[in-house]
Amino acid sequence: MNLKILKKGKDKVIFSLSGINAAVANAIRRYVVEQVPTLAIEEVEISRNDSALYDEMLALRLGLVPLTTDLKSYNLKEECKCKGAGCASCQLVFSFKGKGPGTVYADAIGTKDPKVKPAITKLPIVKLLKDQEVKVQGYITLGNGKMHAKFSPGLVTYRGYPSIKAGKNANVKKAIEECKGILVAKGPGVDIKDMTQWNEGCEEYCERNGLEVEHSDEEFIFTVESWGQLSAKEMLVQAMKIFDDKLEEFNKLIKKIK
Repeated sequence: MNLKILKKGKDKVIFSLSGINAAVANAIRRYVVEQVPTLAIEEVEISRNDSALYDEMLALRLGLVPLTTDLKSYNLKEECKCKGAGCASCQLVFSFKGKGPGTVYADAIGTKDPKVKPAITKLPIVKLLKDQEVKVQGYITLGNGKMHAKFSPGLVTYRGYPSIKAGKNANVKKAIEECKGILVAKGPGVDIKDMTQWNEGCEEYCERNGLEVEHSDEEFIFTVESWGQLSAKEMLVQAMKIFDDKLEEFNKLIKKIK
């Protein structure tokens, strides 16, 4: 197995991974999206809502706000010592209030934990007219994408590493022009100059101009993009940790088979 970083940022990383198959690639994707836990607003109590939004819509918008997550300080409720009853280790009190006229943004969400705050501060939640108010309080809990999409830490996509073959009637020059700097000439054929910019549109241009695009079933290009709760690296590290834990648990169960 070999990993090569193609592009790296705090919230987005693109890399190639070889020596695996499609099943493993999809397992990585699913573990990041469905198993990595993050914090999100789970319970709300609306004491005042003069806005045009129904209470349910206001609660929905608050629940979908990405919150920066400190995984060392909080537990999943089902794994907490309180057994889901609710304590400082598995839930956090929040408040949200605003008064019109104007738009109330996500940065109006306040907690006593400075590490837990909206990842996108200027995310609009509700617009208020003069003398209108909203007052909300409730609980933030840890969860994962398997429980609800609001806990999912980000987006993960993968595709087979592409290779391009030029046939006898291929119009290489036109394909390079249409792909606008992503392809470069290489002998009688072409090569991909910047793999991070390669997309389905370039693939269509190639095929339209007589170039055949093949995708590897042993090497894949991954794009991991965070919503802001965790960094892209943290998402991958946590996913593999959870994967290892589950394999260890499975190994123990196998040993019990007689």
